[in-house]
Amino acid sequence: MIVIVCLDDKNGMMFNHRRQSRDRVLVERIKEITSGSRLWMNAYSAKLFSDGVNIDEDFMEKAGEGEYCFVETFAPEIDKAEGVIIYRWNRDYPADVYFTADMSGMEPQGSFEFEGSSHERITENLFKKAVDNMGKN
Repeated sequence: MIVIVCLDDKNGMMFNHRRQSRDRVLVERIKEITSGSRLWMNAYSAKLFSDGVNIDEDFMEKAGEGEYCFVETFAPEIDKAEGVIIYRWNRDYPADVYFTADMSGMEPQGSFEFEGSSHERITENLFKKAVDNMGKN
C-alpha cells in the first residue's frame, strides 16, 4: 500500500477531531495519482471525494499492494507501506494528531509544488521503501 497524508509544517494532521485544512485542487491531484488503482479511506475522509473510493474504517488492513490509503484521522503506521506521499500545507496550524511514523526506511523520490484552491503552495513529497528494507515486514 501507499500511504497519503496531508501535514502542516510541524507534521500536524488534525485538530479537535477536524482536518486542519482542505483544498479542492489537492483532492483532484489525489484522484489523478490514484486513478487506475484502489483508493481507500474512512467515512470521514470520503466526504472530500465525490465517488470512486473504497470506504472502510479498517482500510489500512484491507489495502493491498499498489493500492492507496488516504489517512487523515490518525497517525498511520507505515511499516507495511511500499511508499508514502506527503502533502505539505506549508503553514502552521493548531494540531492534536501528528504524523509520527519513522521515515528512516523510506527514500525520497522527489517533490513537486503546485498552487491549490485555498493554499498558494502545496508541496507533494514522494517516498519509496528503501530496497534493503523491502520484505522486512
